[in-house]
Amino acid sequence: MTAMTKKTKLALFDLDHTLLPIDSDYSWGTFTITIGWTDPVDFARRNDEFYAHYQAGTLDVHDYVRFATEAVRLQGAEKALAARERFMREIIEPAIRPQARELVQQHRQAGDEVVIITATNEFVTRPIADAFGVQHLIAVELVRDAAGWITGDIQGVPSFREGKVKRFADWLVARRLAQDDVDVTFYTDSINDLPLMENVNHPVATNPDDRLRLLATQRGWRILDLFNS
Repeated sequence: MTAMTKKTKLALFDLDHTLLPIDSDYSWGTFTITIGWTDPVDFARRNDEFYAHYQAGTLDVHDYVRFATEAVRLQGAEKALAARERFMREIIEPAIRPQARELVQQHRQAGDEVVIITATNEFVTRPIADAFGVQHLIAVELVRDAAGWITGDIQGVPSFREGKVKRFADWLVARRLAQDDVDVTFYTDSINDLPLMENVNHPVATNPDDRLRLLATQRGWRILDLFNS
């Protein structure tokens, strides 16, 4: 790339607690309790344990995805897809705030390519990305069996912690772009995303957890309290 070549501008968004004021993965788990797919006591206890590990940065993402997708796998495609539509109507769509839509739209109007990059699995997040009008989604991909249904295992590298750096790099390569070809703004709430924040041009600590807020302050990174603005 020559010095005069214009760089491709990208806006990367984490999803949970960044564009959404809730955790979609956790909320999906709670929803499966509501519709009677999972034991309310045991599932809630395990879901809370996994979420605490996520917040602490100690989550085993493979164990979590097997747990989080078990009910979906057992119910089968028809019931699972119908439940996901209800989940979108009842839980996700009411949680999408105007200021989050506006932020995405601002980047789109500026000509930026918009990407959602999340550690939540593709089954939960694909319709959420669609609700934001975002085509490009980098999420935890799921292994499919011969019938095309999920097995509970992760396909390839999970987009979690350092895995987000790898998956984003692969996304660029697939589009014949190098890191030097792009100018990247990345919005996230979580200290888990520090590896990717350190690999973009413009990290934005968005609705940040306490550890990320402190680090962003120390490093002079922009802090955006999206849901308080």
